[in-house]
Amino acid sequence: MTKKYRIFYFNESDLAPVKPAALDPSAYCETPVYNPDLCPNMIAAQAKLVYHLNKYYNEKCQARKAAIAKTIREVCKVVSDVLKEVEVQEPRFISSLNEIDGRFEGLEVISPTEFEVVLYLNQMGVFNFVDDGSLPGCAVLKLSDGRKRSMSLWVEFITASGYLSARKIRSRFQTLVAQAVDKCSYRDVVKMVADTSEVKLRIRDRYIVQITPAFKCTGIWPRSAAHWPLPHIPWPGPNRVAEVKAEGFNLLSKECYSLSGKQSSAESDAWVLQFAEAENRLLLGGCRKKCLSVLKTLRDRHLELPGQPLNNYHMKTLVSYECEKHPRESDWDESCLGDRLNGILLQLISCLQCRRCPHYFLPNLDLFQGKPHTALENAAKQTWRLAREILTNPKSLEKL
Repeated sequence: MTKKYRIFYFNESDLAPVKPAALDPSAYCETPVYNPDLCPNMIAAQAKLVYHLNKYYNEKCQARKAAIAKTIREVCKVVSDVLKEVEVQEPRFISSLNEIDGRFEGLEVISPTEFEVVLYLNQMGVFNFVDDGSLPGCAVLKLSDGRKRSMSLWVEFITASGYLSARKIRSRFQTLVAQAVDKCSYRDVVKMVADTSEVKLRIRDRYIVQITPAFKCTGIWPRSAAHWPLPHIPWPGPNRVAEVKAEGFNLLSKECYSLSGKQSSAESDAWVLQFAEAENRLLLGGCRKKCLSVLKTLRDRHLELPGQPLNNYHMKTLVSYECEKHPRESDWDESCLGDRLNGILLQLISCLQCRRCPHYFLPNLDLFQGKPHTALENAAKQTWRLAREILTNPKSLEKL
């Protein structure tokens, strides 16, 4: 029986704006463009692409990693000093920025100059985790029993309705950090970022670090992510699913863009769901992390655009979706790196065109919400140029 393949070719005109409903971002583009069954020339082209991608990874991706690692050490010295001053003023905010096996716990790289440090808080025990799906990407913490109010470590941040207010805790923490910045030994090189309710530091006028109070939730899994894993998709296997759910999630005290304009007390006091450790666990094995590293490097060098339409988290999300589309471990062999990269870039173009990128665990949450449409359109065109250059001339990676 003769096999049939669908190969997609894109022209610049293909990137004209489309109606959001015209494309389903969960329906992936057909890949790979290079299929080894088509002809021997395709095998050679695929091997050539993998060769240049590995060269790109060894040279540019590793250089990026080394530069960011150096920046992280510099930044964490300053942040640690500020947090020590905070702890002196208010012992409930204990620094959890600890280095474990060369990695700082709770630190996320947003870009080479922007970072987020999650500060883990203690004693969430007297609150119930309420996640009914009414607040996309968020949940609330409510007293399990009104009589336990005085037992909470955070009693003055509990609202009259019995909610632990993320906003009130963040406001208090922001005041403490502002005072600590003036007292710490790095006060000449660190300043608070004004005009935001978030706690952000500007360090040496080069780096931005957001410090976010949070609760770590292990041993439970949110109802809004209960659909995962999808029953008809064989990835990930049951053992990996168990590991991911054991990692749990974080509840962050930060502004949630999905709630902009909403004013009810429960919503303004809501906590943002974050799955950083679970997502990292998913991407173990094969060339998944290498693929993500290449995507991050390409983004940093070519997709840092006005309106900031794309960040590294979008790339991480699309790698997870690509894992579902290609569930076999053999699909993530080193020899498949080019195919997987192609698939993700084409899917990224599709998401940018229809202006929707669903969160991996919380698909009702759109990661493009609030992004300017013109910024998304420009990013689609730039991503297409990038994908076309890599597909038609792998050697161009030397200059990308």
